Amino acid sequence: MSKYNAKKITIDGYKFDSKDEGKYYEYLKLMKFQGKICNFELQPKYELQPKFEKYGRTIRAINYIADFLIYHLDGTKEVIDVKGMATPVALQKRKEFDYKYPNLKLTWVCRNLKHGSDGWIEYDKLKKIRRDNRRNKQCLK
Repeated sequence: MSKYNAKKITIDGYKFDSKDEGKYYEYLKLMKFQGKICNFELQPKYELQPKFEKYGRTIRAINYIADFLIYHLDGTKEVIDVKGMATPVALQKRKEFDYKYPNLKLTWVCRNLKHGSDGWIEYDKLKKIRRDNRRNKQCLK
């Protein structure tokens, strides 16, 4: 169990950091079987900053390890991260990823049966829905 109460799970011999990440893996397998995507990879790694030396000390590289990389039918690629919540470190790394890889789409998704058409919704869209719902509740008071 992680500090965010995410329970690790193993599916097809692959270890996932959360049940939702495992469910998204199964979702991608179905999408591939149905011919809706070409293929996908697990845990693609992107270097945000290379390692370097300063004052004789080696500073480690900063990497972004996403959950999935999807190869779409139209030839585009999409990096997917399954999120329950966004930590400050994750938000910072997302900014750095977007800066370093401007032509590669990074999408954060989360599992939501209420608002997601197929059980999944983009993290930012769900955040906006929740924010709007809170505002509407406040207006009704």
